[in-house]
Amino acid sequence: MESAVRPRISPGRFGELGPINWVVWQVLSRASGTDDAHLFSTLGRTGGLFRGWLHFSGKLMPGGRLPRAEAELVILRVAHLRDCAYETDHHRRLGRKAGLTGVEIDRVGAGPEAEGWTPRQRALLTVTDQLVRTRDVDDAAWAELAAHYDERRLIEIVLLINQYEGLAATITTLRIDRDTF
Repeated sequence: MESAVRPRISPGRFGELGPINWVVWQVLSRASGTDDAHLFSTLGRTGGLFRGWLHFSGKLMPGGRLPRAEAELVILRVAHLRDCAYETDHHRRLGRKAGLTGVEIDRVGAGPEAEGWTPRQRALLTVTDQLVRTRDVDDAAWAELAAHYDERRLIEIVLLINQYEGLAATITTLRIDRDTF
């Protein structure tokens, strides 16, 4: 989201974050390549909820069993569908680190029907599109995805899509400013 609009919740600092979340925010900001990762300085205001969310989120990415480049394709597609520039900014960078090419990252916006995807990537992007757009996946798309992934990864894919779709909605609703790199 291009933000000329002020954040609805200001990013917290030591007083609002508390000592633990302040340290977490500092570490995550540096790891993200910015002085202030606004997502973390905003969500960090929730105390233990922030740390619980970080644990859950981290189990999906980067700690999930889905290959990292595939997780980044999912996240980039969700960010595109939700028009979430904050997620796009971060995950274009993370996608490159995970091995996605610039062409692949740019192609994400064209969707699963674009030329150049492998059958596995196409299935992953098709399910992402359906789940974000309709909150469900039809049987044909599911069967195609299931031809490429085991049951554990299928569950993880659904959780990953929903995690980043919900995060995009949170970022948009709170009007979290994009980070500067």
